[in-house]
Amino acid sequence: MIHALYPGTFDPATFGHVDIANRAKGLFSKLTIAVYETPPTKNILFSIEERLDMMKKAVGHLDNVDVISYSCLTIELAKKIGAKVLIRGLRMGSDFDYEFELSLMNRKMAPELDTVCLMTSQEYEFVSSSLIKEAAKLGGALKEFVPEHVAMALKEKYNHRG
Repeated sequence: MIHALYPGTFDPATFGHVDIANRAKGLFSKLTIAVYETPPTKNILFSIEERLDMMKKAVGHLDNVDVISYSCLTIELAKKIGAKVLIRGLRMGSDFDYEFELSLMNRKMAPELDTVCLMTSQEYEFVSSSLIKEAAKLGGALKEFVPEHVAMALKEKYNHRG
């Protein structure tokens, strides 16, 4: 039984994230999606509770998938929950450079942990959480990019901003 960990900020969850989770769960006996609480280098729109709830709803139809939050090093979480593989999604070439460096660093600190990168499905290769937030802020249609509950949360969040 191989337990995989799919970490991220998921601010917000997109169909690209769901696609990666769905494909990863087919490769591993158990998948834990871990929503990082307070990333130091990202401008987070949604609280950890909101992001956790959105992700749980987005993947609620998937068997053998848990969604949790965390605030430690990802490799420490992997050790704590018994995950042997980190799942990372790649959208384009520029993602590869970052993920390659991250994988090497993780491998140095936790040699027992492997990283598996899944290329996103073609229809989601340009979808990023930051683009989704920008489109939402400007009133764009989101139904092709995020689950309905996420689109509603984005609209509500931006309608309450001055």
